[in-house]
Amino acid sequence: MSFRKHFDKLQGQFDKVMDRLDSPKPGSAPPAVPSYSRPGQYPGQYVPPPGQYSQGPYPPPGQYTQSTQGAYNASPYPPGGYQSQYSPGGQPYGYPGGQYQQPVPHSGYYGPPPIPNHPQGQQESPYQSVPTPDLSSKPGSTGPPPPPLSSKPSGSAPPPYQADHNSSYYWNPTFSPEIPVSEHFDYDLGAGGWGNNELQTYTSYPPNAFHTPQHTLVVRAIVDKSKSADRDKYTSARLLSKQRLARRRGYVSAVLSAPCARGIWPAFWMLPEEPFEWPTDGEIDIFEAWNGGVENHSCLHWGGYSDPQDKNKHRTINTNMRDVTVPHEYGLAWEQDEYGGEGGRLIWYIDGRAVMKAQRPPGTRRLESWRVLLNIAMGGTVCDGCVPENGSYDMTISRLSMGDLPPGGWERFEIDYHNCREGRPL
Repeated sequence: MSFRKHFDKLQGQFDKVMDRLDSPKPGSAPPAVPSYSRPGQYPGQYVPPPGQYSQGPYPPPGQYTQSTQGAYNASPYPPGGYQSQYSPGGQPYGYPGGQYQQPVPHSGYYGPPPIPNHPQGQQESPYQSVPTPDLSSKPGSTGPPPPPLSSKPSGSAPPPYQADHNSSYYWNPTFSPEIPVSEHFDYDLGAGGWGNNELQTYTSYPPNAFHTPQHTLVVRAIVDKSKSADRDKYTSARLLSKQRLARRRGYVSAVLSAPCARGIWPAFWMLPEEPFEWPTDGEIDIFEAWNGGVENHSCLHWGGYSDPQDKNKHRTINTNMRDVTVPHEYGLAWEQDEYGGEGGRLIWYIDGRAVMKAQRPPGTRRLESWRVLLNIAMGGTVCDGCVPENGSYDMTISRLSMGDLPPGGWERFEIDYHNCREGRPL
């Protein structure tokens, strides 16, 4: 037998053995696909058609079903009785006296904590329909809390937003387990209701804010009603970026997924650096949703809620997201006069699409000194007194950045500002 025939015979026998070893066993299931995998990274995963989400406005036309009022309709914001998340009445910003303060975590521990015993699946919230809160009910009702809503709405949700990388970032922090959260953020600490009768105590403990091996930042609200001390029953984190906007114009954005449940209020927003006066110096809300709702509230505030003259000092547009628990990019582009002073223009974006515009109100602080805030509040007036169920509620940020260019550049900004809807007053 020639060498070639002998080699082919051995090769055939080897192939038969490998085919037998590789064939799936009866009743076996394919390996689970990790939740953090990219589309198409594992067999059987959904892969969007080429170019479906690579360019242009997102989502595709008609993907989000609109109500009779339109998907980008405006409604009174916030629900009745809303105060501020901080000191009301135009007083200088600060912490209420006697608030519970907590130490900064030990510098040797930066990794994510173990997941609490309460499963994330206990969070629930509606998807196809959102119940209208009963604004006549009072916070602190003695009745039992409402049953939890689903944090993973049913129905077909849009795929996660895939943002193009922007090389113009001047701040783009790395969320690595080797880096402490305090490298890029300060902590607001304490309880006291935060002007809205909220339940949470903001801490600097690692279980409430940490980086993951997947290089995400997690802000986690934890509800454990079995704790003996009230300050430990509802804990969360409120992070303030050490980085200021620091430009006369630019774009700040976050790609995040948020919890969706009764009594839960996640937010990505901005305030001027301290000291400042609220509401005179202003507040900008880029993302916030509350009480199991699936609408994002894009807002600009520079007035209070008790003075009737202040009702026009608010601008808001509500956007029906269908599902806030999947990643979306929420951003704000700002443009101000180069030589300082009053005036300026703002555009709110969701997944690269302009959803609201506003002028910077006279008397508000210029944006160079503003800071980013990330937090999850619980209960209180905005959530209509609803109390969240035991469990953990995560807001996961996969990217947070400040850049020199808005989506499409400054020429696109001019077009968006011309075509975009202006925020409506209360």
